[in-house]
Amino acid sequence: MTLLITVFAAVAVTVKWYNRKNDDMRLGSLALMYWGAAIMWLVDAVAEYIELGAEFFNPEAADMLNDSFLGLSVVALGLVIWVVRLLIADPKGVVKKAFLRKSDTRCADTRSE
Repeated sequence: MTLLITVFAAVAVTVKWYNRKNDDMRLGSLALMYWGAAIMWLVDAVAEYIELGAEFFNPEAADMLNDSFLGLSVVALGLVIWVVRLLIADPKGVVKKAFLRKSDTRCADTRSE
């Protein structure tokens, strides 16, 4: 399940990145994170298949649920890292404008006193 969830996320972000008008949102880095996670889970699945053989294709429900939570956690962590990176890079200057607006109001408040 972890492999499927990360592959779906990687494909969705890659399609969105490919059809972009501009790269202000830096979707390429998010796509690379998800593809890296998908490759990691693929290697894990191959190693587990070598170890378990045909039993690999009959997981228990609890194992599938745990794998689903892990896959969703990886996708969420990738989104958090992407958002933090986007806020730090601030390609549209939104964060900078917000900080400047707050500092301007503080300066105006201190001048009026």
